[in-house]
Amino acid sequence: MNRRVLWSSLLLLVIVAMLASACTPKPAEESKEFVFGVVLVGPYNDHGWSQAHYEAGKYVEAHLEGAKMIYMDKVNPADRPETTLEQVVDDFVSQGAKLIFTASDDFQDDTDAVAEKYPDVVFINLSGDHAKDGTAPPNVGNYMGQMEFMKAVAGCNAALATETGHIGYVGPLINNETRRLVNSVYLGARYCYEHYRGLNPDDLKLTVTWIGFWFNIPGVTLDPTEVSNDLYNAGVDVLLSGIDTTEAMVVTKQHADSGERVFTIPYDYRDACQQAPEVCLGVPYFNWGPGYLEIAQQVKNGTWKQSWVWAGPDWNDINNPDTSAVGYVFGPATSDDWKANVEDYIHYLGQKGWAGLFVGPLNWQDGTPWLKEGEVATEDAIWSTPQLLEGIEGPSQ
Repeated sequence: MNRRVLWSSLLLLVIVAMLASACTPKPAEESKEFVFGVVLVGPYNDHGWSQAHYEAGKYVEAHLEGAKMIYMDKVNPADRPETTLEQVVDDFVSQGAKLIFTASDDFQDDTDAVAEKYPDVVFINLSGDHAKDGTAPPNVGNYMGQMEFMKAVAGCNAALATETGHIGYVGPLINNETRRLVNSVYLGARYCYEHYRGLNPDDLKLTVTWIGFWFNIPGVTLDPTEVSNDLYNAGVDVLLSGIDTTEAMVVTKQHADSGERVFTIPYDYRDACQQAPEVCLGVPYFNWGPGYLEIAQQVKNGTWKQSWVWAGPDWNDINNPDTSAVGYVFGPATSDDWKANVEDYIHYLGQKGWAGLFVGPLNWQDGTPWLKEGEVATEDAIWSTPQLLEGIEGPSQ
C-alpha cells in the first residue's frame, strides 16, 4: 500500500471515530443540568409566602449554571387533599432532583420521613428546626430568615401611622414562630410610639386574631376577611397581616374607599403593596434567593453539610437582593416623616441587633417574668417563644 492510500485510510478512520464519539450520549454524571424541587404550601402566585419561594427558585435558575427548578404548589389539605409529600417527592426524584426545598413548617415531620427513603437527596425544610435539635435525618437541613427584625420595623411603621392607638394583627396558626413575630411587632411599635412620637407605650394597643392556618381553608379556619373587618370595627386603624395571603389588604382598601383613615402592612412578598398601594405602609418580606442559591451550589459541588441556618438581614442594605435574607420596603402610604423615623429605627436595630429588640424588662402574657432589666434574650430563647408578651391582646395558645 502506498503512502497516500495509507494516510487516506488513517484519516478516514479518525473521522469515523470522531463521528462515533459525537453521537455517543455523555454519561449522566457529565451532564451540567442540576435539577432541584420546590414544594409550596400555597399557590405559586399568591403575592405572599409561596410566591416568594417560587421566585427564589427562579433566582437559582438565573444564577447557577444548569439549574432547573421543578415545583408543585398548593400542597395542602384543602387544595390537594389526596396528595402527600411523599408522592410529590417520588415524582421529583424520578425527574432527577438532587435537592428538594419543602417550603413550610407544615411539611417538617413528613420531610424527615421521606428523606429517609431517599438518603442521597438533600432536603431543606424552610422554617423548621429538626436539624437544630438533632432529630432530623443527616440529609435534612433547615433554613429561615430573621423576620423578627423586619416585623419590628413594620410595628414601628404602624405605630407612627396610628391615630386611634390601636393596631390589629391577622395571625395564622399559633406556634413559636408566629408568637415571636407578633412579639416583634409589639416591641417595635412600642419603641417608636415612645421615641418618635413621645407617647406612652403602655397606651398603645395591639390585638391579634388567629385564623388557624397560613391561609383561609373554608370550614376549617376563620375567614380572614371577616377577621379583618372585625378588627377594624373594634377601633383598629392599622392592620398588619401574618398570613400568606392578602385579605387584610383587600379589606383595608374597602374601608379606605368608604372614607376611613386606615392603613395596612402585608407580609412575605416584596411586591405585595401593588395590590392596594394607596393604603400600604410597607412590607416586611423574605428574600429566599441568596439562601437557596448557596445551598444549591453546595449540593451541586458535593460540599453540603447538614445545618440549621437562621439568616439575618444585611444591615448595610436590607433590600439588597443578593445578600439580605429579609428586608422591608416602604409603601406609598408612608409619609416622608414616618419614613425618616423608620429608617432611623432600622439603623438602631442594625447597631444593636437582638439587644435592640428582645431586651428586658419583659414579662410573658400571663405575668411570668422573662427578661430582667437590661437582659438580652438568647437566640435559643427567642426561637422557642412560648407565649405572647404582656400587653398584647389575643391568645398565646
